[in-house]
Amino acid sequence: MNYQTSLLEDWIHQFYKQIGVYSPDQLDFPVIADCLGIQLEFWEVSSRLYRGTMIIDSRLTPQEQWQDFAHEICHKLRHYGNHMTMPEMFLELQEFQANHFALHFCVPTFMLKNLNFQKSRKETIYLIAITFGVTYEFAEKRLVIYENRILSQKCLSNV
Repeated sequence: MNYQTSLLEDWIHQFYKQIGVYSPDQLDFPVIADCLGIQLEFWEVSSRLYRGTMIIDSRLTPQEQWQDFAHEICHKLRHYGNHMTMPEMFLELQEFQANHFALHFCVPTFMLKNLNFQKSRKETIYLIAITFGVTYEFAEKRLVIYENRILSQKCLSNV
């Protein structure tokens, strides 16, 4: 069965292609920020966009900083509006979308499909975490999304 990518997966694949990123070892967020002309700073505050600058929480681990960068890049590239003035439900929607985007941005499907999955689930999650520079918990969430998509496509093909 052929894996059918979502619009988000396609968008992320095209984005990475445009900036010349093809493998996990190229997923370097300061380099990606530089490619996009985004000023990146590290402060002891929660990660955010502020006046055109992306601020990443310096207290976080490198994996958490990468995950926060992906969340904030979603807001920068795909969202509009001021979080201070938008209705709460719209803010919640954008936060949900940014969290979902980050999972796909940090562990792009076109790269994930090329991994040699391990015999045990824990080993596979660990492999994803190490390969893509994310936390174990983040890698586990991403694997669940990937597996659920495969499962739903199998179910639909049997209908």
